[in-house]
Amino acid sequence: MKKKIIAYNRVEKPVLEDLQKKYDVQFFKNIDTKNDPDFLKHVGQAEGIIGLELEVDRELLERAPHLKIVSNVSVGYNNLHVEELNKRNIMATNTPGVLTDTVADTIFGILIATARRIPELDQFVKNGEWVTEAVGEEHFGMNVHHKKLGIIGMGRIGQAIAQRAHFGFDMDILYHSRTRKPDAEEKFAATYLDLYALLRESDFVCLITPLTPETKELIGKREFQLMKKSAIFINGSRGRTVVEQDLIKALQNGEIAAAGLDVFEKEPVDPNNPLLQMKNVVTTPHIGSSTHETELEMSELAAYNLEEALNGRKPPNLINPSVWNGKKA
Repeated sequence: MKKKIIAYNRVEKPVLEDLQKKYDVQFFKNIDTKNDPDFLKHVGQAEGIIGLELEVDRELLERAPHLKIVSNVSVGYNNLHVEELNKRNIMATNTPGVLTDTVADTIFGILIATARRIPELDQFVKNGEWVTEAVGEEHFGMNVHHKKLGIIGMGRIGQAIAQRAHFGFDMDILYHSRTRKPDAEEKFAATYLDLYALLRESDFVCLITPLTPETKELIGKREFQLMKKSAIFINGSRGRTVVEQDLIKALQNGEIAAAGLDVFEKEPVDPNNPLLQMKNVVTTPHIGSSTHETELEMSELAAYNLEEALNGRKPPNLINPSVWNGKKA
C-alpha cells in the first residue's frame, strides 16, 4: 500500500506528478483545514505533509497520529508549532539556500523602486500626465548609491542583499542580528550596530528577519521615530514583524519618507488598507521567491526532504534535529 501524503497550497506540477507516482497524494488548496471533512479524513492517515502556509498546530497534529514529516516549501516556518512537533517526534524541514538570490533580487528591486518612485512614475506616464520634456522636482526620487543601508537580520538573504548593495551600489552596510557575522563584516565592510543605532544612522532600513516570538512586532512606533525623516523602510520578512498601524502613522506623519513592502500583517492585504492609498509606498504580493525557476527548486528540495524522512533517512534541512537525535539514540 502506498504511503499517504498531504500536499497543500503549493507544490510545483512536475514535483507533484512525480510524488503521485510513488505515493497516495491528496492535494488541497486554500481550504478551511479545521472543518473540511475530506482534509480531516486524509490527514488522519497521512505520514507526510508537503506544502506552503499550512498551520501545523496541536489541533491538527492530534488528528494526524501517523505523521512522520512536515516539509515546508519555504524557508520560513512560523506556520509550524515546532514544540508540538517535537513532543510527537515528528520531523520538520524547510528549503533554505535555493531562494536566497531570488529573494535578495526582489527586495533590492523594491528598494530601488521605492527610492526612485518607479511604480508611481510609471502610472504618471501611463495616465498621460507627462506633458513637459523634463519632470519637475516634485517627481524626483532619492539616490541609492553611496547611501547607508541598515540590514536587520544578516542571514543568507541579508548577506545577499549586502553583497548587491556593497559591490553594485557602493553602499555603506550597517547591520543588526542576533550574532555578529565576521565574514559579512570582512566581505562587505559591514558594521555591526545595536538596533537603535542602526535605525538612527541608516538611509534605508531593510528588515529581513524570520518571524519568531522575539521578532514579532520588532519595529513599531519607537523604532520609526528613531529613523531619519528621509529614511526608506523596506520589509521583506513577515508582516507581523512590524506594527502595521505604527507604520501607517509614521508615513502619514512624515516620520519616514517612504516604504517598500512585500509582506503585510494580513495576507492577502485588505483593499481598504491605508498603505495602498499612499504614493510613497511600493507594494508587492509577497513575491520574494516567486520565479518559475526558484519555485520549482523549492518544491524539489521539499520533496527530497519529505522522501528522505519517509524512507528512514535524515533529511538535509531538518529544523528540529533533536527529533532525529532521539530516533538515533
